[in-house]
Amino acid sequence: MNIQEHIVTSLPVFQVTENLNKVISFFEETTFSHVAVAEKDGFLGLLSENDLACFEPERTIEEFRYQLETFHVTKETLWLDVLEVFARNEANILPVLDTNAHRVLGYYDLNNVVSQFIGTPFFTEPGGILVVSKGIKDYSLSEISQIVESNNGKLLGALVTDNQNDLVQVTLKINSGNLNEVIQTFRRYSYNILFGNNDDQFLEDLKERSAYLDKYLNV
Repeated sequence: MNIQEHIVTSLPVFQVTENLNKVISFFEETTFSHVAVAEKDGFLGLLSENDLACFEPERTIEEFRYQLETFHVTKETLWLDVLEVFARNEANILPVLDTNAHRVLGYYDLNNVVSQFIGTPFFTEPGGILVVSKGIKDYSLSEISQIVESNNGKLLGALVTDNQNDLVQVTLKINSGNLNEVIQTFRRYSYNILFGNNDDQFLEDLKERSAYLDKYLNV
């Protein structure tokens, strides 16, 4: 996915010597979380919309230099890493820098990046969603792929969606005629099944046995 095509160049980059009145107007007229500040041609940092109440129109950005945030991406940054920077900094806009000159080329808008992500086969291709977990030292993406393919399935995508308490959680998009067989194989390899959006015969059997036992005990 080539997200470089979606760099927005129509948004301003303020000089550190400018007054804050234009910055205030920018935040009041848009829904963006940040805006970039440069010193001459070099990226200096970002002003946050969260600090808007502290800005005084007559004062210069220079006086708020200590409040500048410095997160950014470059035009070479991969789209998945771009999403990570968005999430880590709770931002909906990211400055994109020229690696060599440290100059702001433009911005990534979170909405544009997410729309590109949603257009990938992970979302558009038909298939089932399966969420599995295993010890962080025990799981392997190659093993996960092998399990899916050994059951005549195709792995359309895999995302590590949680990682805590020495457990890693992986969300899978699988093109398979029988997701239940894939689920059973994951269990044999000691993966915990957190979610599967297809019939899971193992759970169905448990429900039937539970219902039978409950009926027996109430005879």
